[in-house]
Amino acid sequence: MHPIVDPVPTAPQMRDYVTEFVARVNTRARLPLDYSVKSLRVVDRVVDGLRRGRAGRARPVETLFGLGAYAGEVMVRRGGGFWIDLGVEQRELFGQPLGIRMPDGRRWNPLGKVVKRFDYGAEESVALLYLQIHGRRRAGGPGHPGRPARPPGPPR
Repeated sequence: MHPIVDPVPTAPQMRDYVTEFVARVNTRARLPLDYSVKSLRVVDRVVDGLRRGRAGRARPVETLFGLGAYAGEVMVRRGGGFWIDLGVEQRELFGQPLGIRMPDGRRWNPLGKVVKRFDYGAEESVALLYLQIHGRRRAGGPGHPGRPARPPGPPR
């Protein structure tokens, strides 16, 4: 696997990396990247635009990495996940150095999902990936800041 960005950030560095990426992108393009779930549709559209302009050129790896990192940061902030550095086997499986672990323990690959969107088109959606994650926090639900967790009991 070739380095995607140099140096490749580690899990603890990802929030700062994404903050810098969003600042750079917004300086150039004024995209509504506000860390909302809705903004993941913007990521899909930007990748589609990069894909259309491809015409025999190599993948814009740094931009795709940045967009994937942004999508992952939305999963962290809105879904309750956290960045993890992947081990050797997971790196081979995901094709990426980092992933997201959700509260239910599952690992997700937003960096790879953005690359797949670029390679395969609309059948791969970053916005839909967020809707598929298990164990994400619901806004206002248990574990949401400002609202205490409900004690265990029968489901409502």
